[in-house]
Amino acid sequence: MSVPMLATPPQRVFENPDLLNESARRLANTLKKQRMAHYEPGVEKTLRKFTCGEVAKIIGVADSYLRQLTLEGKGPMPEILPNNRRMYSLEDINALRAYLDTTGRSSRRYLKHRRGDEHLQVISCINFKGGSAKTTSAAHLAQYLAIQGYRVLAIDVDPQASLTSLFGLQPEMDLLEGQSLYGSITYDPDVSRHPSEVIKKTYFPNLDLIPAALELSEFETETAKTMKAQATGKTPFFYERIGLTIAAVEQDYDVVVLDCPPQLGYLTMSALGASTSLVITIHPQMLDVMSMASFLEMAGATIRTLRDQGAKIDFDWIRYLVTRYEARDLPQRDMVEFLRNMFGDHVFKNEMVKSTAISDAGVTKQTLYEVPRDDFSKDTYDRAIDSMNGVNGEIEQHILKTWGRAA
Repeated sequence: MSVPMLATPPQRVFENPDLLNESARRLANTLKKQRMAHYEPGVEKTLRKFTCGEVAKIIGVADSYLRQLTLEGKGPMPEILPNNRRMYSLEDINALRAYLDTTGRSSRRYLKHRRGDEHLQVISCINFKGGSAKTTSAAHLAQYLAIQGYRVLAIDVDPQASLTSLFGLQPEMDLLEGQSLYGSITYDPDVSRHPSEVIKKTYFPNLDLIPAALELSEFETETAKTMKAQATGKTPFFYERIGLTIAAVEQDYDVVVLDCPPQLGYLTMSALGASTSLVITIHPQMLDVMSMASFLEMAGATIRTLRDQGAKIDFDWIRYLVTRYEARDLPQRDMVEFLRNMFGDHVFKNEMVKSTAISDAGVTKQTLYEVPRDDFSKDTYDRAIDSMNGVNGEIEQHILKTWGRAA
């Protein structure tokens, strides 16, 4: 009887860990080349101009009234194209608001800056599952509010820096150490900067940005190391640090929009500690909703713990935003109905639809508010922009209600 031979196991071949660094270097260099192809050195992103019809809708006046102002030489003068089409920059729109505020024919206020004791609105776009459109929601909300005339500060709280990239900054190329949010919340005095030093002007008038960078991830490990110092009062608690950053510059803004990372770490908890309102993004599919249930349970427990430690966390409002919604998808429609039955008015009435206009604009690091309508089929663009304006208009109504103003 012969004894069967045992097969010799194949020798394991290990992948070189340096492959990760090499891949990162090659990818960064490729992205740099692509950026240079779109934007030559020294050239920054610019915002398109708006048609007279768009401006009339934004400000809330008749197109004919704006035309009459131009004919009479009153207010800011738009650019007039050879076909007599009038085009306004966002600077022109803001100047027009100021003009109408001083010479308007009614008591209506066109400048929307907060007044008197109206407190700063700090809105976090949050969910710890990736792909729920947090960055898309935060970017469009910040830009919408800036177009509507509010002074907005967008803060990228995610070390992946997607919001930062969307605004035309490539952290590894454009930011030095400490020039991101990390510089204003770090415990390291050698890197620490005043919040005003990390704020970047964007190509949107009325909209500034505190960018993110990979260094921001160091806040997670630093916080664990400094817990003892925080407990003895030698340094502010981790959940206060983003709030302190905002407090140092809050007189310059009406609304702050935070794009949170897809995890419930110290950065997200610090964002929660700074927030006055929450927009919780939901992709209406079963796995995402199940994940959200875990997130809500963890977030609620975290907030209770922070309050027990002395954190003052109070929200003006909390709402759920359905994102990447496909109305023709029956399971998604059923899921949205389920969410509305479950949470009632806490779900925004408008959904953010899934649209090729949004995804195609993102390829060139743009939003719907930046790309011209002519770049898409009119039906596709109009459907997407109406959805986005509906969502952001609801959020604006919540802001105004919190301030005690009529929507």
